[in-house]
Parts: sequence; C-alpha cells; structure tokens
Amino acid sequence: MALLRALAARIQELDRTGRLLDAAPELQKLLGNARSELFHYEVRSTYDTPDVAESRRIVDEALGGELSLDDPDDDEPWRGGRGGGGNREA
Repeated sequence: MALLRALAARIQELDRTGRLLDAAPELQKLLGNARSELFHYEVRSTYDTPDVAESRRIVDEALGGELSLDDPDDDEPWRGGRGGGGNREA
C-alpha cells in the first residue's frame, strides 16, 4: 500500500508542477515496480500449502469424477452381468 500511495503522491506532485509528461520514464519505472509488487502480493496471498493443495486436489477429484452406472467391473447380481443371476427363468 505504501508503494501505491508514494506513486500517487509522486504523480500529484509532478502534475502540480507541470512536469507530468516530462517524467514519463520515471513514472514507467515506478509503475513497473508497483506492478511487480502487486504480482508478488497476489502470488503470496493465493499460495496453497502442501496440505491445502492436497485437500483441494481430493475435493476437485471427487467433484470432477463421473458416476457411472455402467461400470464393467461391477458384478452386482441385479445387473445380469458376470457374477450373477441375471436371466433366470421362473
């Protein structure tokens, strides 16, 4: 925040003295520094610890997994598949 406030103060000072356009290279450097700091802040604030990342992976996997009722490895007897008792004649 201090960097952004300092940038704003510098812009106001340059504007007040009529040197805003003359200081374009200085302002570009200051804007680049502010942009870099904002990027680093964003990365730090969104970083997941390994435990959080693993928990997020588990939840994402559970939410993204498709529930298939036609699982070929499923041999429930009521399906009439391999393990059991499907087409019985009464």
